[in-house]
Amino acid sequence: MASLKDLRNRIASVKATQKITKAMQMVAAAKLRRAQEAAESARPYAERMEGVLANLGRVYKSSENASPYLIGTGKDQVHLLVVATAERGLCGGFNTNIVKIAKLEIKRLIKTGKTVQILCVGSKGYDQLKGEYSNYIVGQISYKELKAMNYAKAQEVADAVTEKFDSGEVDVVKLYYSEFQSVISQVPTELQLIPASFDEEDAADDADVSYDYEPGEEQILEELLPRNLTTQIFRGLLENAASEQGARMSAMDNATRNAGDMIDRLTLQYNRSRQAQITKELIEIISGAEAL
Repeated sequence: MASLKDLRNRIASVKATQKITKAMQMVAAAKLRRAQEAAESARPYAERMEGVLANLGRVYKSSENASPYLIGTGKDQVHLLVVATAERGLCGGFNTNIVKIAKLEIKRLIKTGKTVQILCVGSKGYDQLKGEYSNYIVGQISYKELKAMNYAKAQEVADAVTEKFDSGEVDVVKLYYSEFQSVISQVPTELQLIPASFDEEDAADDADVSYDYEPGEEQILEELLPRNLTTQIFRGLLENAASEQGARMSAMDNATRNAGDMIDRLTLQYNRSRQAQITKELIEIISGAEAL
């Protein structure tokens, strides 16, 4: 049975931990507001660009001169998976949930005889994948130095992807991230980047509308498809940033509550032990007095 000193030390330790988790919750709440605003601001531009490209792609996908970014290489052998996670932990199952859907795809591809390459964006995804799939990891991009996600970092990821695709090393590129919905809901998402995959509804919305493009549709596709790649990666990283802070806020709130419950249990145990010790000492004093 723990002594009174041990119980006091444990109570003090849990209280110190509770202060840390409470502070982390408040910091995450402050960062969440900015990250959520950034993610929500990026959505209309990314969605509208996707809609324009979906409309153009629907017409020119069968063209002989169609961009490889639109129709692919004609092969489906080498798959590059871009797994975007956080640089830090203590955010519940945020990182694990993203890695989980990536692992399912990795296992499926390997089972069907495909070649898999993994590009890790963020250290936590790399930490979880390096044990089992270290031979498949072809690169890691860190953003620890950033205070907030920016377009330059998304461009760095896009450059790494396009370099591999343009050199003919990969045929298909997919991005894994977590889409932010609320503080308690972040949805792990798979998005195919190359060949470009568009929602049929986006194309249908503009199907009855006629546009005149300058200098021309094919030239615009050549210009916009690589830019759309960077835009979708940037959107995914912003969604990740908001999801990370939401998950951390929720996790630290739960940790703070659990610490409070533990403090209550330890305090009750401490009071009971103290009362038992006092009662024992009184009995010893009374017994000694009667013996005299």
